Amino acid sequence: MNPGNSTRYSTALRRRHRGFTVVEVLVSLVVLSVGLLGIAKLMLFASRSNDSAYLRSQATALAYEMLDTMRANRSAAMAHAYDTPLGIPAAGASPCLGATCSATNVALYDLYTWKQRLAVGSLPAGTGALPNGTGQIVTATAATSPAVTTAIITVQWDDQAAQASFAGTPAATAANMQIVLETIL
Repeated sequence: MNPGNSTRYSTALRRRHRGFTVVEVLVSLVVLSVGLLGIAKLMLFASRSNDSAYLRSQATALAYEMLDTMRANRSAAMAHAYDTPLGIPAAGASPCLGATCSATNVALYDLYTWKQRLAVGSLPAGTGALPNGTGQIVTATAATSPAVTTAIITVQWDDQAAQASFAGTPAATAANMQIVLETIL
């Protein structure tokens, strides 16, 4: 091998490996940008999933809260005083003070406060738990011996943000979600 050839070869090799070309840098920037966009989309989906799960847990807690209230006022619950349709707010009721308060009056007040707590913005400070939240309670007594009363509590709310991401629902369309709690009183 000729010593002059070796020097020329190493000089050409050094020149060729001196740095990155503009094309290589641009390709790496495109790959990095696509990766960052993917991470941002993943974070958006995770945030909406978290929000949806939070609303579902709030709805479940409110349904169980009403069930506990009905069990505390069992005589009114057995007499169907807690029955209320979905979507209609409970009539205003004042709290009972003193010994003149009947079980039915307590049930009316319980329904009023429960329906107020369901809907965001329904209270003066906007302390409701669910967007467009509403609830329904249906009690039914079976003609068995002994008589068994079943309560079905439904809590419904608008989960538009999460459903637009996951189910492909248009953003302006209401996406009502609901939980149903059924139990024997």
